[in-house]
Amino acid sequence: MSPMTAGRALLTRIAEDLGIEHDAVADVAEPGHAAPLPSRLATAELAWASMASVLLAAGVDEVALDADRIALAYRSDRLLRIDGEAPDVWSPYSGFWPVEDGWIRTHGNYPHHAVALLRALDLREDASADEVRAVLATASAHESVERISAAGGLAVMVSAERPERDAALRDRPLVDLRRAGDAAPARSGLTRADAPLRGVRVLDLTRVIAGPVCTRTLALLGADVLRIDPPHLPEPHWQHLDTGHGKRSALLDARSSEMQAPLAQTDVVVLGYRPAALERLGLSPDILATRHPGMVVAQLSAWGAEHADRAGFDSLVQAESGVAFVESPDGATPGALPAQALDHSAGYLLAAGVCSAIRRRRAEGGSWRVSASMRRVAAELLGMPRSTAPASPREIDAASHIQEFAVGGQTLTTVRSALPGFSFAAPRPWGSDAPEW
Repeated sequence: MSPMTAGRALLTRIAEDLGIEHDAVADVAEPGHAAPLPSRLATAELAWASMASVLLAAGVDEVALDADRIALAYRSDRLLRIDGEAPDVWSPYSGFWPVEDGWIRTHGNYPHHAVALLRALDLREDASADEVRAVLATASAHESVERISAAGGLAVMVSAERPERDAALRDRPLVDLRRAGDAAPARSGLTRADAPLRGVRVLDLTRVIAGPVCTRTLALLGADVLRIDPPHLPEPHWQHLDTGHGKRSALLDARSSEMQAPLAQTDVVVLGYRPAALERLGLSPDILATRHPGMVVAQLSAWGAEHADRAGFDSLVQAESGVAFVESPDGATPGALPAQALDHSAGYLLAAGVCSAIRRRRAEGGSWRVSASMRRVAAELLGMPRSTAPASPREIDAASHIQEFAVGGQTLTTVRSALPGFSFAAPRPWGSDAPEW
């Protein structure tokens, strides 16, 4: 199977998951070349199919995607500039670490995760990466992961792929769309070609990349998106600007009674917190669908609903699923995909699921539930055709692919939308809006 044939085959399966007519997939134009995301795995084809699924689900006639723009969108953090400066997007406590019997991968970009990691290793809060490396070198992978996890940090063992496990995951939908209750048909959504989601209110309860990419895409398609964050847990400034396009940004404790007002007037809720945490907050998909008939509830997780208490990030899923060893540069040292492709793909796929749910809600009524996970995306990628070596990198002239915004007194330079015919609106400063419609 050729790479682009693999991309079209994936798009066909996504369309089947979402109830999209097969003829619509046949009309999708393929780019003249694969997106320049060189890797052994079919990262470019995954990216193309994920983005194309959004256009199909939204009923957009023009579905010809630019391969270079796809690649830049998936690596948007690398082109991001704030007042002309590239932000420092990785913590020194995030990365691969050799241990006695292999490798582990940690994630410390959020300060509270970095503090927990250092506490687990009995190190000062200003310890260097070399000090972390020295401590980990004398412990086993299992011991290291257990210590860090018990302290509230994030770490996984870097593992080989498990084909049987991945095959079992691929038996499940890549985007799970199902009816969750009864309600009268809704009038809003998918009525205008230039803004398919005009009139749809989306409450964004997500963080990091995948969930915010989903809601950024819904805003791009015309939805009114209100993102609410907990006041005590700031999002990294650069990360908010990289994924906040077109949304309002408010601060509110989800346990507050004030949360009920925006929920009562919401068409779509997008959830990115751990399933167990949502259950404790009364924000699980089942609770929301019961309390708010007609609502579309979209849920993004790292590891899937069967791991309800487990937090995770793209880099950790790559490491534990086997992707890191497949992408090893030398057969021994773990590697990584050329972008955080699990994050971005999960975000676009969830957005496609939301668009399909809105279409179904308008046509037949009902409450709807949509779910996707990065681990399920990893299983899909590991099952696609692969090459023995990454293609040679191809330089892209980014000049025609970027745009600038003024945000909170700063100049933001960012990648343009990869969805043809749609343009991003500026992000709002973090926490600058009221938590209301």
